[in-house]
Amino acid sequence: MKSQPIKIAILAMGGEGGGVLAGWVVNLGEHNGYYAQTTSVPGVAQRTGATIYYVELFPRDEAESRTPVLALMPLPGDVDVVLASELMEAGRAVQRGLVSAERTTLVASTHRVYSIAEKTAMGDGRVDSEALIAHAKKSAKRFVHFDMAQAAQASGSVISAVLFGALAGTGVLPFSRRQFEETIERGGVGVKPSLRAFGVAFDTASGSADSDAAQADVKAAEVPELAPRDRAVASLIERVREELPVAIQPIALEGVRRLIDYQDPDYAALYLNRLADLRRARPGADTALLRETARHLALWMSYEDTIRVADLKTRGSRFERVRSEVHANANQLLAINEFMHPRLEEICETLPAGFGRWLARPHWVHRLVRRYTQSGRVVKTSSLRGYLMLYVVASLRGMRRRTLRYELENARIEAWLAQIVETATYNPELAVEVAQCQRLVKGYSDTHARGLKNYQTVMAAVVKAGARLAPATLRELRDAALADEHGHKLRAALARHALV
Repeated sequence: MKSQPIKIAILAMGGEGGGVLAGWVVNLGEHNGYYAQTTSVPGVAQRTGATIYYVELFPRDEAESRTPVLALMPLPGDVDVVLASELMEAGRAVQRGLVSAERTTLVASTHRVYSIAEKTAMGDGRVDSEALIAHAKKSAKRFVHFDMAQAAQASGSVISAVLFGALAGTGVLPFSRRQFEETIERGGVGVKPSLRAFGVAFDTASGSADSDAAQADVKAAEVPELAPRDRAVASLIERVREELPVAIQPIALEGVRRLIDYQDPDYAALYLNRLADLRRARPGADTALLRETARHLALWMSYEDTIRVADLKTRGSRFERVRSEVHANANQLLAINEFMHPRLEEICETLPAGFGRWLARPHWVHRLVRRYTQSGRVVKTSSLRGYLMLYVVASLRGMRRRTLRYELENARIEAWLAQIVETATYNPELAVEVAQCQRLVKGYSDTHARGLKNYQTVMAAVVKAGARLAPATLRELRDAALADEHGHKLRAALARHALV
């Protein structure tokens, strides 16, 4: 029987060392009696750019006088090994038919780097990771999976070294562990951390056929034991424990933490006051209504205004996170460029309410400001000038409750809470759906404007239909509003239920 080439497809994103990994596989083969060839096809608009590297290895035969002709691209159903640097890349390999249950060993990391489509979805656009894993298990002959990004970080290396170790651990290639390690040593760059990462992955992949033991157990959320030094914060935590049911406390504590970070303890106290008002208005309210209201109220009260955006972009933790994500060394300079396009509306809403309403009216100052805000600009937050510009905007937090935006959002929140209470009097299940309609209001600038328009449209339908509106119908309207940013599906759903 004639020898057949070993066919390996590597799917990796930009900066993950997919080219290095392909080079290691080629080097491994060539130094151990194999012909080797690699090709790559770069992708675009896939997060940081996704590339498919394809490697074929063919054993040298001294008696064979002709050099084998190796393929340039993988074919569906004709791949022996698929290496995926991220779970969605594994899903893409399955979708393309590169993974077959009769032949393919699939090695993939279970961490996620969300795609543009997932990030820009108006609702929760995330693909279910568990569904991806289940589908991959069904599609592959053997599926080796664990969080390789975490293993790389713990080893001080990159994910390509972890994938190389996992490949060795599967035993699917006719090479020894030592031959794999010698390949890394021949590279001469980052050898020690790469070998550490290789060893961790080798042990994990060789210890279990599907690496289920490497998956972290997800434990039920528990109420954290907090002992803050600040009296105001301690008082808020005590209020949560005394005033709210145990089942609601984890969400309420997170809401308090979020709103202290967003504004101050007084603002978090307002959050608890509103929950207390709901309990007084509906003393028999079920846990679901209180839980959903607590959750979405915290989200709405921490709305994203220009002050919040500037605050988040100038935090030291963000600079550290970006440095970590790009793997910058301590002696390397990092430049961060932000594209920002605040509209005239955002400028008006950041000002004190009276001044903001004056600027929003059409006059020469209004036209002048609009003229200079028609196009966006790039702000380099890693420079002193760019950082100070955003730092000044972030420092306006102390006057946030006097701004036009706060006045508008506060009125919307109060109207939303009143609608929840009113709806709960005749249909508690519908009231829960009303509470969840806050999901439509998110983001800032154009995103916020579109979401707010859809929210107002849906709430108008709630008022119009009253008690005859079924919870399932409102859920359908909300999902339709989240399905597209232009509102076409929402209008179709309203027409279908005669709520236009």
